[in-house]
Amino acid sequence: MDPEGFIIRIAGQMDEQYAAAISAETERSAIERGSGISKRPASCIIQKMREGKAVIAVTEAGEWAGFSYIEVWSNGEFVSNSGLIVAPAFRRTGVAAAIKERIFQLSRALYPQAKIFSITTGLAIMKMNARLGFEPVTFNEITKDAAFWEGCKSCVNHSILQSKKCKNCLCTAMLYMPEIV
Repeated sequence: MDPEGFIIRIAGQMDEQYAAAISAETERSAIERGSGISKRPASCIIQKMREGKAVIAVTEAGEWAGFSYIEVWSNGEFVSNSGLIVAPAFRRTGVAAAIKERIFQLSRALYPQAKIFSITTGLAIMKMNARLGFEPVTFNEITKDAAFWEGCKSCVNHSILQSKKCKNCLCTAMLYMPEIV
């Protein structure tokens, strides 16, 4: 159920108007927190919206409140839930948890056999992941796809990741294993 006053949905072309603001807030938030959120250009956000691989939260008045998207790795063996960001005015409202649940549901619907992972330095995200059935794992248990690790280049902690040869960093990797029947 959506938090009161918010609409949380699969993002589409009508939401492209928010892409620049989402991109700017992601970068601003990373700088402010000194955390490892990698930069996401507006063009990447628009692409995810057009592909139906993103979730957005907006207020009933049409103001952007939060966003997350899906990336597919290793020929569909892995899916990542990425880029979760909430506009500062809407933090601590339950929007992040609702977006996280919706992006997880979308990942399971689009890629039911894929292992879903998330890497984060944030305790709140770790708790949300744990509630959805994710477990902490080593980096060896998530994708080896070079393109994934390439995305870490814009992170403030990239030098640490490189020095550890992509085996660990300040982020915690969490993995959801689907039940294969």
